[in-house]
Amino acid sequence: MTRSGHLLKTTSLTVATLMVLLAGCSSNSLPPLPTATPQPSLTKNINQYKYLIGPGDTLNIFVWGNPEISGAYIVRPDGMLTTSLVEDVPASGRTPTELASSLEARLAEYVRDPIVSVIVNGFVGPYSEQVRVIGEAQQPMAINYRENMTLLDVMVAVGGLTDFADGNDARLIRVIGGQQKAYALQLGDLLRSGDIASNVDILPGDIIIIPEAWF
Repeated sequence: MTRSGHLLKTTSLTVATLMVLLAGCSSNSLPPLPTATPQPSLTKNINQYKYLIGPGDTLNIFVWGNPEISGAYIVRPDGMLTTSLVEDVPASGRTPTELASSLEARLAEYVRDPIVSVIVNGFVGPYSEQVRVIGEAQQPMAINYRENMTLLDVMVAVGGLTDFADGNDARLIRVIGGQQKAYALQLGDLLRSGDIASNVDILPGDIIIIPEAWF
């Protein structure tokens, strides 16, 4: 399976659906991307985004006054975490503060008044929060969302467009109210002409599709 195919399996979109979107009408017939609006996983304001832990994240867990049960742990593929004293603690989809509170409750069975701190290293995040770029990018990949991320940030991370990309026919797929919606992107204007007006906000879970140009 190719890397792009693997990325497609991690989303609710099927390969067939994406191919229809790629082969459909040009971006000129799609609406422009509106101002970013918070998703359920965000707080009330996009500027108050809180990182959610995901499978593969490395967590440094400190139990104050108990170095013997502190350490570095990796969140399992099933989203669970096992530490020195507690097993199968749900970690994926929680903030570090929420996980720390949960660990304190579980450790209270063994430690008097535990105080836990959780620090995330090797950020991966849950799949639902990742931004995916497929098609004619130099390095198509899934990217961990970062606060205030823009389209330009994403394109820098994937190395820009290939020589065969039709950047101004690119589109973004976003789930709003449980429905998938497609929006036009002007990647050619942004990256090749320096049109900063074509830079837009990106939200967790966005999918960017870059088609090949037809010469």
